[in-house]
Amino acid sequence: MSLVITGATGQLGRRVVSSLLARGIAADRIVAVGRDEARLGELGRLGVQTRRADYGDPASVATALAGADRVLLISGSEVGQRLAQHQNVIAAAKAADVDLLAYTSISHADTSGMILAQEHRATEEAIVASGLPYAFLRNSWYIENYSDQLPTYLEHGTVLGAAGDGRVSAATRDDFAEAAAAVLLTEAPRPVYELGGVGFTLPELAATVTEITGTTVTSTELPANELTGVLVAAGVPEPHAAVLADADLGLGRGELEVDPADLEQLLGRPATTLADTLRAAR
Repeated sequence: MSLVITGATGQLGRRVVSSLLARGIAADRIVAVGRDEARLGELGRLGVQTRRADYGDPASVATALAGADRVLLISGSEVGQRLAQHQNVIAAAKAADVDLLAYTSISHADTSGMILAQEHRATEEAIVASGLPYAFLRNSWYIENYSDQLPTYLEHGTVLGAAGDGRVSAATRDDFAEAAAAVLLTEAPRPVYELGGVGFTLPELAATVTEITGTTVTSTELPANELTGVLVAAGVPEPHAAVLADADLGLGRGELEVDPADLEQLLGRPATTLADTLRAAR
């Protein structure tokens, strides 16, 4: 059985490849697809097959998916262009008549009001319309979205947000990657998995940072437009800053909170905790 991982040169994709290898899957059964040739070379040295493709180039995607049995479509990163890019992968998967098309989506994609959810929802709809067997991996936030900011929290003494007391079921990239590998290897996977760890609020994030580092860090609530302005002042492009602030509003509405049971079932263990991730980041 040929397992094709698209976006394999990204942070999540590389981890999925590693997880498959760690589970004892023969390297020659894994096809790593990406557009970064240097990173493909690194994956190739692990013994897996590599194929260069760009989501925006239908011909390259069709060639990369030829002969595939199961495909993991890792969502693209270019907001506003992702649906068209994903449709190229869906068409190639349809032409290859794959046994399963798994897709990394977002929590509650079918009902979420977040800007980021729009292209995920449209992609899910396109996959359903294709008639292919599918599995939607609706990932909540990466914990690394927060742990990578630990130096900033400590420098400024606060966690900025517009999420109120909303809870986010964040999990590590490693955990999400391991779950994706498990789904690819499941004989009859479910159509939808809502994936995330134990939820926490931004005030709880600040309290955990304080506990682990010994430095007092508080949580500061801002209106979404002010949060956008802070992000822009920090160097984030305005359109992206607005999307991030909108995501915080979605967090506040509970759109990034899920029951951790789906992720725990795929991992066979509890998800990595916020505290453990922050300790490692420290």
